[in-house]
Amino acid sequence: MANFVLVPGAWLGAWAWDEVADVLRDEGHGVFAVTLSGLAERRDQDAGQQQHVEDVVTVVEENDLRDVVLAGHSYSGIPVGQAAGRIGDRLRRVVYVDSNIPADGQSFVDGWSEEGQAWVRGQLESTDGYWPPLTAEDYVGQDLSDESIAVILERGTPHPGRSITEPAQLSRPIGELPTTYIKCLMDGATPSSAVAEQLANPSWELVELNTGHWPMFSQPAALAKVLTGLR
Repeated sequence: MANFVLVPGAWLGAWAWDEVADVLRDEGHGVFAVTLSGLAERRDQDAGQQQHVEDVVTVVEENDLRDVVLAGHSYSGIPVGQAAGRIGDRLRRVVYVDSNIPADGQSFVDGWSEEGQAWVRGQLESTDGYWPPLTAEDYVGQDLSDESIAVILERGTPHPGRSITEPAQLSRPIGELPTTYIKCLMDGATPSSAVAEQLANPSWELVELNTGHWPMFSQPAALAKVLTGLR
């Protein structure tokens, strides 16, 4: 049995993994869903990217976890990829769920266009350093029910801006780590060029899911099946 450490993407808390976590626990696995600092029930805690890395590492170390599968969705692939390099032989596998991946010295937004970076800077300036949640229209065409969209909108919280503008600090190249990248096809048919480059490494594998960017809501059983099938 593995110990799954599940980290949600921007604006979300540990609650986002509830349905997937239930399936994994029913099959006998350990499950530790993480709410990152500054979000959900921890919204009063200011946080940069390195604090989010510490959040993940702390869950592993304080619970003395072994055979760890670290799964990061969307934004959280960046702190998860950094945390994976720090937990040594406790790691079984890294799983990026339709996520960004960390590049040493680069932030979440560094790969965006100049217009995109200007847009997010404007958002952070107008909201005291927080990245506002998406609107209902942003979830259209992502295989989500109206009920799921309503829950995400109701429970989502602004995301700490420093976490998406601070650079990653890799202690180990991510290409060396046993890794599964899950590509959600409704959010783009192919992985990003950065991910495609890493997939050339023999330690990486690609899995495709025919759903949208939030599979823990749209296809939780299918996502759990992928996770339990990992080596």
